Amino acid sequence: MSEEGSGWTRLDKLDQGIVERLGRDARISNRAIAAELGVTEGTIRTRIRRLQNEGLIQFTVVTDFRMAGSPNLCMLGIDADPSHISDLARRLSDIPEITCVVVLLGRYSLLAMGLFTNIEQLHDLITEHVRPLPGVQRVEASISVHNLKYEAGIAKITRGIAVD
Repeated sequence: MSEEGSGWTRLDKLDQGIVERLGRDARISNRAIAAELGVTEGTIRTRIRRLQNEGLIQFTVVTDFRMAGSPNLCMLGIDADPSHISDLARRLSDIPEITCVVVLLGRYSLLAMGLFTNIEQLHDLITEHVRPLPGVQRVEASISVHNLKYEAGIAKITRGIAVD
C-alpha cells in the first residue's frame, strides 16, 4: 500500500477512522469501532491486523513516569559535528536510559531525554556514554524541577501517513 517512491503509506477513510478512535482510547472494542464506522467487527479486526503487520500502528502500555520512583525528566542538548549527527542519533537511541532522541535545527543538533532518579546517574551517563561518542562537541543537561503538564500519550505519531 505504499505510494511508489514516496515512503508514505495511504490510509483510506476507514483506516483513518480506526486509527483516530484507537488514538483516543486503545482499549475500545472492535465492536464499538465497527458500530461507530458502520462496518462489521470482522472488517475492523482485519484492518487492525493489517495496520499492525505493516508496522503502521502498534500497541503499548504507557505509564506515568512518577510510578518509577519519582525520577526527574532530564534533557540533554547536544552540539555535534554535522557529519556525525545520523550515526550519533542512532548510537544515543541504543542507550537504554535514553527514552527519546530528536534531531534538531536550532540551538542544538540533538535532544536526548530520559528519566533519572539522581544526579549521579545522569552525570555517569553523560561522562561515560554520551561525551565519548564520536562527533559530540558539547552536552548541556537540563533537569525538570516541576512538570506542569506531561502527557505520556504524546508519542502519537501522525506524520508519514498520506490521506486519500
